[in-house]
Amino acid sequence: MSETTGEELGYEQARDRLVEVVRELEAGGLSLEQSLALWEKGEKLAKVCERHLEGARERIEAALASVESSEDEPAAGQ
Repeated sequence: MSETTGEELGYEQARDRLVEVVRELEAGGLSLEQSLALWEKGEKLAKVCERHLEGARERIEAALASVESSEDEPAAGQ
C-alpha cells in the first residue's frame, strides 16, 4: 500500500485505501506498533474522505439554494 494519505487523493482513492486498511486490521496478525501505525493511516484517510464529502455537501446545498432562489423570483412579464 502506498504511504500517500494526503489531500491529493480523490475521494474514491482515499475510500478504497481506507477499506484496505480496515481489512488489514481485521485480518489481525500485526504487532501492536504495526496496528497503531495502520490505525493512524486509516484516521488520516477518513479525514480526507470527510473533507471531500463536506465539499460535495456544500456544492449540493449551494446548487439547491440557487434553484430555490430562482423559483422564488417572479417570471419576467408577469
